[in-house]
Amino acid sequence: MSASITPSEPSREKILTRIGELRDLIARYNKAYFEHDEPEISDYDYDQLVRELSGLELDNPWAKSVHSPTQQVGSRPSELFPQVSHVVPMMSLDNAFDFDELKAWNSRLDRFLDPGQLVEYVCELKIDGLAISLVYEKGNYVRGATRGNGINGEDVTENIRLVDSIPKTIGSKKCPAPALLEVRGEIYMALSAFERLNEHQSRAGGKMFANPRNSAAGSLRQKDPQVTRDRELSFWTYQLGAHEGSPELGHHHEILDYFDSLGFPVNPNRAQVASIDEVIDFCEHWRENRHSLDYDIDGVVVKVDSLGLQSKMGATSRAPRWAIAFKLPPEERTTRLISIEVSIGRSGKATPFAVLEPVRVSGSLVSLATLHNEDQVKLKDVRPGDYVVVRKAGDVIPEVMRPVLERRSKGLRSWKFPARCPSCHGELFRFEGESDRYCTNSECPAQRVQRIAHFASKGAMEIDGLGEKRVVQLISEGRISDVGDLYALTQTSLEGLDGMGELSAANLISAIETSKTRPLFRLLVGLGIRHVGETGARQLADHFGSLELLMKAKEDDLSELDGIGRAIAQSVTSFFSSQSNKQLIERLIQAGVTAASDTQIRQTMANTTSQANTLTGKSVVVSGTLPGISRDQAHELIRARGGTPTGSVTKKTFALIIGQDPGDSKVTKATQLDIPVISGDRFLEFLDHPEVAL
Repeated sequence: MSASITPSEPSREKILTRIGELRDLIARYNKAYFEHDEPEISDYDYDQLVRELSGLELDNPWAKSVHSPTQQVGSRPSELFPQVSHVVPMMSLDNAFDFDELKAWNSRLDRFLDPGQLVEYVCELKIDGLAISLVYEKGNYVRGATRGNGINGEDVTENIRLVDSIPKTIGSKKCPAPALLEVRGEIYMALSAFERLNEHQSRAGGKMFANPRNSAAGSLRQKDPQVTRDRELSFWTYQLGAHEGSPELGHHHEILDYFDSLGFPVNPNRAQVASIDEVIDFCEHWRENRHSLDYDIDGVVVKVDSLGLQSKMGATSRAPRWAIAFKLPPEERTTRLISIEVSIGRSGKATPFAVLEPVRVSGSLVSLATLHNEDQVKLKDVRPGDYVVVRKAGDVIPEVMRPVLERRSKGLRSWKFPARCPSCHGELFRFEGESDRYCTNSECPAQRVQRIAHFASKGAMEIDGLGEKRVVQLISEGRISDVGDLYALTQTSLEGLDGMGELSAANLISAIETSKTRPLFRLLVGLGIRHVGETGARQLADHFGSLELLMKAKEDDLSELDGIGRAIAQSVTSFFSSQSNKQLIERLIQAGVTAASDTQIRQTMANTTSQANTLTGKSVVVSGTLPGISRDQAHELIRARGGTPTGSVTKKTFALIIGQDPGDSKVTKATQLDIPVISGDRFLEFLDHPEVAL
């Protein structure tokens, strides 16, 4: 009998640190991709992070967590639209990245088969778009929702109604509609429609869109449905959800044929096949012919055809066992490398990047690509002047893969990492065991810009209107030098700056004021403590409850917390032992930054309000700045009472809570719909006694 092996302490700490980093990164990228339609990483690189995290969790079951992104589907629905619950959860799919993995998936199905039983499959193209659920009652379209987190999605019913390719009524005498039918499919933008959209944007001097997938998602999530109508969206149906009164069907290919008979658009490029070898043939064909289509695909979905076998095989917590997505390899293009430059991040890390002759990769024009670090540049031996292969999965900054040696000009010299910081000209150091070089000058202008921009970013203090360009301007004009100076700005001090009128100055000051009530974990993220991402920041905030107690914590106490570990503990204590950091935090507190944890706020509120489910089934919109409480905290309190906080006013909204500087359009719409408008100073009373809204 073999004993289980527990990792040694250094190994355990290293594993915990890496798992925490991966969970934070994936959560961040999920939010950018699913909630904001602004991906920060390619699909391929995202998939590799998920694979690494899944492998670590599989090898170290003691580190598993139900909150890990590997156990979740998609991301939480945005607050732009009301939420709706899916009758049948919308699950994700496991991925295969090569044919060996596809065969391994097929072999895993054998345990569900009787001796000698054969399996047939249906192969469908994996459309690069936005998953959607459509509900029909007695043949009439009644609801459309995004996937969201698989349990709850965004209610986009009215926007969907304006997508021409989606039928508003279904069925015929030959094929009558059932009493209830939910279909799942993909909203996408055709490549030709995408080109027309960008041509229009160019003529109008508007924003150019990066690629069809994000254009489709952004077009569907428009507050004005007429914008959705103008964006030429399309739709393919591929899966059955909830249903009542439909014919008894035994196979997935019959479901697709049934959809076709009802009037739904079903992708014609599908096949029913009898072996895994035929599945591979289908995948190979579309790997070679993906560009013959007028829409983007990123893989092939393979499903067991028999519904009886599907039921027998079941699902994991996030994906069916009877289906898998074969991901097509990321696309590659060749272009010339003009130069290699170095950027300096908020921690001083110096990252090399390639300046390229612009090239269209995966539907978007790119001129910059990452080179990761000094070792990667040496390993790949790319040189300014080279022709290089650039890889991109269709979303963001690509990666330089390798030089095309056959096209290298004679005399091109190897690139050497600069010895000096391009911003402050201080020496760049590479510490033992590190793959990166760092500028250690804490007063480096580039670091200062990035620290302030990070502090103001969505994942931290979320100061709208304070992007990198505005930070550079404020620093160069002598208005700020660190994040503490933000809270000393006034509208008068901003007016007169280039591009800063009275309204924009007022909006920025309002956003800075609103940020004072962000919960403690957001402040910890914003301070940029090394190794402390959102997950670690939440754990620290919830455990200590206040910034004061966290600053007094000893390294040993911190390292004993679940999911923290020695590396994070050392980083936190080192940060708070710095005299300059202590002075900065004191300035923030004096400026009115509350720095209270969500737990502490909920406990405080519990002393004055009950925890009864007074808002069960009710949608509540909060607009403007409430006295003594942040938007996030208000939403937490609404959820604690069974309610649903949403971002827009609709006829289903129960009440609109308004604080200082509320959105005029929300107040106007609430008035038009005869929805009660409650003053922010009555918010706590409203939580316990929602009848004040009646």
